[in-house]
Amino acid sequence: MIGSVAASRLKSLRELRCDWLAEFTRQHFNKKEPRTEKLLQSLLSLCVCRCCWTFPSFFSPVTSRCCVCGLFSRVTSLCVCIKMLSTRAPLSVKDENTLVSQTNKMALDKENTPPSLNNTRVLASKTARKIFNDAESKPKVVKHSSSSGGEEAEPLLKDNPRRFVVFPIQYHDIWQMYKKAEASFWTAEEVDLSKDLQHWESLKDEERYFISHVLAFFAASDGIVNENLVERFTQEVQVTEARCFYGFQIAMENIHSEMYSLLINTYIKEPQEREYLFNAIETLPCVKKKADWALNWIGNKSATYGERVVAFAAVEGIFFSGSFASIFWLKKRGLMPGLTFSNELISRDEGLHCDFACLMFKHLVNKPTSEVVTKVIKNAVEIEQ
Repeated sequence: MIGSVAASRLKSLRELRCDWLAEFTRQHFNKKEPRTEKLLQSLLSLCVCRCCWTFPSFFSPVTSRCCVCGLFSRVTSLCVCIKMLSTRAPLSVKDENTLVSQTNKMALDKENTPPSLNNTRVLASKTARKIFNDAESKPKVVKHSSSSGGEEAEPLLKDNPRRFVVFPIQYHDIWQMYKKAEASFWTAEEVDLSKDLQHWESLKDEERYFISHVLAFFAASDGIVNENLVERFTQEVQVTEARCFYGFQIAMENIHSEMYSLLINTYIKEPQEREYLFNAIETLPCVKKKADWALNWIGNKSATYGERVVAFAAVEGIFFSGSFASIFWLKKRGLMPGLTFSNELISRDEGLHCDFACLMFKHLVNKPTSEVVTKVIKNAVEIEQ
């Protein structure tokens, strides 16, 4: 009698658990998801068709309750499945397939590979990004002005598996140019601007206007030079010695840009005027014209490395020279020692950068023709005028 009552009670409790599990399934799970449906059908079948005590693996010596019907229990993978599924909504088939597809496409080597101009649109500034609005990159065009070897045969650009190691030195003249630049290192903190503000106030309005616009041009131009170095030259040139120089040049151009920004902050107190000067690429037509010319060379996919070396030698050797001379005019008058000292340091650096461009041109096997070089230089002079 007692056995039949106990058996009846066990059956009722088991059916109650099964009814709860079925209701839980309808409320919390997406039955269109095949894997979830199959798992829950197996659980329901296990609960309805078999008594829990026939499965010793579900027994728990601690609680003596079952994970299915509640009379016995042992925390098993089945219990874990039920608990995990009850705490979150399952992924739909579409979402899960999308997640798997995205995961399969991930690769550490791709994520850590430096961006290449041929397969990426990531740029360092919004200004330069304008020149890469084409939908897809086109294959590099072999230059029309070079000899029959083409740019692919250029030794400076040839893939170099030892480019990560400096020694042994292969190009001693390029290396000496790098060491010369290294020996000329300076920082903006070395320039004393304490006396400049008093001199600035003594200048005429037209003189202050002229100097402020010169500084605005310089502040923007150094960033464009760095844009070319980062986006083009350092990715194309494979010679270790040249890459050392370009890396150091990037650091120095950052110092130049910092120095010009400090000068503008020191002299210009009106926030609106200061913002106007910092945004000279868009606000000053004369600066915009030069900036557009340089940016077009950065984005010119058909121009060879040799042609672009000539173009940026013109930027640093022609565009900058007149502005440097205007600040030296202040030095002759004994005015603004901080500005004139920084001008000496920066003009020395830019002269070295221009010399390095000429040295790289000298090492080219497939040089642009003299007609092409003359055309680039004349174009730069016309813009400067």
